[in-house]
Amino acid sequence: MADILLITGLSGAGRSGAAGVLEDLGWYVIDNLPTSLVDTIVELVSKPSSDIDKLALVAGRQHVELLPKVAALRAGGHRVRLLFLDASAGALVKRYDATRRKHPLDGEAAGLVEAIELEREMLQPVRNAADLVIDTTELNVHQLKSKLVAAFDQAGEQHRLQIAVESFGFKHGLPIDADIVMDVRFLPNPHWDEHLRPLTGHDPAVRDFVLERAESSDFLDRFGDLLLAVLPAYESEGKFYLTIAVGCTGGRHRSVAVAEELAERIRAKGFAVAVSHRDIAR
Repeated sequence: MADILLITGLSGAGRSGAAGVLEDLGWYVIDNLPTSLVDTIVELVSKPSSDIDKLALVAGRQHVELLPKVAALRAGGHRVRLLFLDASAGALVKRYDATRRKHPLDGEAAGLVEAIELEREMLQPVRNAADLVIDTTELNVHQLKSKLVAAFDQAGEQHRLQIAVESFGFKHGLPIDADIVMDVRFLPNPHWDEHLRPLTGHDPAVRDFVLERAESSDFLDRFGDLLLAVLPAYESEGKFYLTIAVGCTGGRHRSVAVAEELAERIRAKGFAVAVSHRDIAR
């Protein structure tokens, strides 16, 4: 039986780009598929004569009708995951300005921003039901590829909870695709040390400054234990992906060091973990 991935999200958020990455990863991809044809395609792929074992379907304009399809396919015994691509209104406006294309809901709203927000409202139930949400606001094509590879190219881990640990800076905004957000601004800030300020949480000097303190060790022990207690519950509930966001002020020092350490602790317990640092280069 094929592994089925349904890709949806806001127009301009990167659905076609994601399709290209998945095709490179060996998925059989059908782009801009009418929702009414999902059942037919899955039926064909599920036949014994089919050699397709990984099927990615990029929903067309009818993606608001996906949820009943997902429920029906799962009830029929298929393994189905739903990927939702999101982005801020500002980022989407820039992308539409660059491509000079019309928004699909252009005729139903007073302008581009209104069309974007109308679509966001329409798709909110789909976003809420998604197994994985990726915010592409700050992602270039290479960063998007890294996230997709981490989520969908995990050899031997396809039936386990896959965890993403992401550092970020609060002054640059909350990551909208996070399931759990932890604020580590209570830890001493290397920014105020002129020798450490140019460095990042990857550098041993910053890492030691942040982690080799009693409050840091106590926090990591307690937070790590909490996560390790709840992760099996997420897994048993059938959740495929979990994003844990760790934030400090700028996203370059404390959050990076803590995210790396936290990922190592979770990975040591046998979970698949990918680490990324959204604001480290700012």
